[in-house]
Amino acid sequence: MSFRQAFKMAVKSIVGKKMRSFLTMLGIIIGVAAVVIMVSVIQGQNQQWMKYILSQGTNRLSVEAYSWNGTNISDELSKYCMGLGDLVEGITPSSLQINQTVNIKYGSKVFSTDNWDDWTKRITVELGSEQYGLCNNYTIAEGRDMSHLEIEKANNVCVLGGGAAEMIFDFVNPIGKTITLNSTPFQVVGVYEKKGVDGWPEWDNIILIPYTFNRSMNGNQPIQSYTIKAVDAEASTRASTLIQGFLKGLIPEDNGWYNVQNSNQSIDNVNEQNLMQSLVVGCIAGVSLLVGGIGIMNIMLVTVTERTREIGIRKAIGAERKSIIIQFLIEACMLCGLGGIIGIFFGYLGTLIAGKFMLQMILYPTMSITIGAFAFSVVLGVVFGIYPAIKASGLQPVVALRAD
Repeated sequence: MSFRQAFKMAVKSIVGKKMRSFLTMLGIIIGVAAVVIMVSVIQGQNQQWMKYILSQGTNRLSVEAYSWNGTNISDELSKYCMGLGDLVEGITPSSLQINQTVNIKYGSKVFSTDNWDDWTKRITVELGSEQYGLCNNYTIAEGRDMSHLEIEKANNVCVLGGGAAEMIFDFVNPIGKTITLNSTPFQVVGVYEKKGVDGWPEWDNIILIPYTFNRSMNGNQPIQSYTIKAVDAEASTRASTLIQGFLKGLIPEDNGWYNVQNSNQSIDNVNEQNLMQSLVVGCIAGVSLLVGGIGIMNIMLVTVTERTREIGIRKAIGAERKSIIIQFLIEACMLCGLGGIIGIFFGYLGTLIAGKFMLQMILYPTMSITIGAFAFSVVLGVVFGIYPAIKASGLQPVVALRAD
């Protein structure tokens, strides 16, 4: 028997018992759909985290340090880092905001940093150095960054994030315009390009002013967090070790604390987490596929019983064992393959729905997930169809012909 004939017979058998075939495929359909949806959602979630991390830039060191004995960590750390010229490109205070409500005004427009009714429209006022953009992966779209002299003299200048510029100025060019922060005028000298990270509008809704305003507007609040930009991945590892050693000597154990985190480690952690979650979810969903495979084996055994006389006749007229095995394997693979295709369809549909409602993004399964799910379903057909196929091929013609 040729493959073409075996294929036709398999189609005839499946179409002849549509409901039974569908119910047989149901376990495969559910299993494949579950694998596609869950793995795709996990990958989409991790893609968002990766995009968030990368939007801040790579080769960054996040440093937290505080001393209870009054040591001026900010100046000491800045001098030390800028002395590592072959390793470090810049340093800026980070996560430093004015610890009171700031009312932002331009003309008749008024905004508040305390606007929690619509967090996507909330503007934050950040305090940083002239290297804030470099350290946090911002690119100037219009105008310029603040200068070192403006930082030192605490000049009333500011740089706007792309989102804040749109909200405050609409389509007007903001360069040279003046906004007021709690009645204090600040001239806009630059605008950053929008990062446009889905789900993280706060990265674009910022107003950056010199960190030296920390003295007057924040009661000289201690600066505890810093972002350091390294030259490359190798430099970030070396700089991390050197800075930890420097802080260890600067801050005694019983007089403060410090922590140095490498952003490249966060990327590795996300990749590891993505792999681990995908494996765990794949194994859980694989149980459903296993149940579906057992259903395929069961129905194929029933098929063998129903077609015992047909098998006997074929063997009596000279059919070889391998042709019987091929026939039943093709039928089992077709059942699993069709179940896989239908499961992939529902997987795509479910992924789109889950992506929209869970992640607020348009999410599609990757080609590798799609091909892998289909291939696995066909392999299940081979694995769970081989025993019924061998059993059918092993029937003795005389015994088979006597069957009712």
